[in-house]
Amino acid sequence: MAKDISPAALDAVRRPIETANGLPNAHYIDPDVFEVEKEAVLLSSWAGLAVASDVPEIGDAKPMAFLGIPLLLVRDRSNTVRVFQNICRHRGMILVSEPRKIEGAIRCPYHSWCYGTDGRLVTTPHVGGPGFNTHEAIVKEDLGLIEVRSHIWFDTVFVNIDGKAAPFDKVHADLIARWADFDQPMYHGGADSRFTLPVKTNWKLAVENYCESYHLPWVHPGLNSYSRLEDHYNITERGKYSGQGTRAYSQLRGDDGATFPDFPAIDAKFIAGGEYITVYPNVLLGVQRDQTFVIILEPKGHAATDEHVHLYYATPDTDAALRGKNCALWRGVFEEDVFVVEGMQKGRHAPGFDGGRFSPAMDGPTHCFHDWVAGKIGAHLAAR
Repeated sequence: MAKDISPAALDAVRRPIETANGLPNAHYIDPDVFEVEKEAVLLSSWAGLAVASDVPEIGDAKPMAFLGIPLLLVRDRSNTVRVFQNICRHRGMILVSEPRKIEGAIRCPYHSWCYGTDGRLVTTPHVGGPGFNTHEAIVKEDLGLIEVRSHIWFDTVFVNIDGKAAPFDKVHADLIARWADFDQPMYHGGADSRFTLPVKTNWKLAVENYCESYHLPWVHPGLNSYSRLEDHYNITERGKYSGQGTRAYSQLRGDDGATFPDFPAIDAKFIAGGEYITVYPNVLLGVQRDQTFVIILEPKGHAATDEHVHLYYATPDTDAALRGKNCALWRGVFEEDVFVVEGMQKGRHAPGFDGGRFSPAMDGPTHCFHDWVAGKIGAHLAAR
């Protein structure tokens, strides 16, 4: 066992914040530790894969990968978004190689086995020999696409790859209740309201940076000019989620003074402010009176992450110019964080760095995340 994932090292992370260390270097720079983390943290939890708006219409299909696993996001004929392994049950061929509309069936390009958008195996041409499309050994009911356990909340498609996690709505009941005001239609802004930032950092550093407001005065001076450090508060739900909130949210205005429509019937605290929470392990969410956002962190390895950003509004017909201005604003804010998370990633190559210390007043949300990761890894190793 690597020294950095020994029980003693993990226990040091899980101490009270006043004396705790952060996760050691190996959790960011060692490919072997990343392999352990994949099983212990990412495959065993409800991880974010995509947004349901990636497949907006019936029959839409989008091939994806999560930690190298080929997956297929599909909106089936009953308008249900589902996730399947993107492989044919015959010889494991990739079924769909680029986003497209499934007009009839999902056809394997190798031997033309065909599947419904609900995953059923429907045809097996010549499987019993030329002209014979059935065989007693091939039971179609047993050979449908392998479905991945999934749950949609906040338009986010969460997947539990190992299939062993408690139900999503049980795991995250507290957060669902906290944000019940936003349990209403929200509309993806479309092509001008999504972007991806490739970042040379471990995915956890993106979470850690997002969780806290401590860095605002120095990294986000523009944002801090109207949402000051002293306007923020910590959100710490140990073992579930963490983040920050602000009591000073300023609506974006167009050149004509127009704003986005508000979400109806939301609590006064969301009229004046906003909240920004990480749903462990890899989904970053934000809510404000007139817009929300979803960021899916896609780990591309131990030192690379793609940040997929999606912006949402209370109505489907928001002004295009204002959407474009809003997207540029948020992109600018998130790009300001890139040098920080990439700098911390480089810093993790310094021998002797013990994971650092936490500000008891300012780093509570980040320590909650470290504690959760260390707990997941410790439980995984203990079960081996």
